[in-house]
Amino acid sequence: RALGPAGAAAALALLWLLVCVPGDAGCHPLTVADLFDRVIRHSGRIHSLSTALYEKHFPPRDNELGRPARKCHTSGMLTPNGKEYAQKIPREELTHVILKLLQAWKEPLSHFNQHIEHHQELPDDSLSKAKQISNMVHELKTGVEKVTEKMQSMGIISNSLNGMASSEDTGLSISNEANMMSDSDFIHCFRRDSNKVQSYLKILKCRIMPENSC
Repeated sequence: RALGPAGAAAALALLWLLVCVPGDAGCHPLTVADLFDRVIRHSGRIHSLSTALYEKHFPPRDNELGRPARKCHTSGMLTPNGKEYAQKIPREELTHVILKLLQAWKEPLSHFNQHIEHHQELPDDSLSKAKQISNMVHELKTGVEKVTEKMQSMGIISNSLNGMASSEDTGLSISNEANMMSDSDFIHCFRRDSNKVQSYLKILKCRIMPENSC
């Protein structure tokens, strides 16, 4: 299902604000808090879409309910396990984890969209949601990169992030493993990671702006 007027306007607003150039007519400088609010809301919409897609169109089959826990293609990534740990690691490292997770799903989501187009039993609503998620992940990664640049320019985080392992390489090296998962596992794993991204973004914002008391 396509975005409604409010959702479409919000998505367009996100993109416009991220590329807005100070001095242009109608362009108002955004604070780092404004940027965080927008990427957090965007990540929330992605998680909601993935949950709807999973529950309506890709629930686990009866013969899968008793099997061992799913192994996601991102399971090998070192990510903070719980809010307490995420609050302790360096802000640069937490930012890098967010970007790594988003990059790790870009190629697999594109492949997944091509794959499910051949599923004649899937309704158009399912195909639309999957395509929408893929586009929104690309937009979210761009948004997080903009927030990162803003934080670096303000001295909130150091430029050491630029020297960390390339998230591009990380995503490409594990995309084949993602393509081997069942459709249900794939959406389950994406929903799990999209929730992680949203949680990490909220924690990062709170660490940078403790006045929010969160």
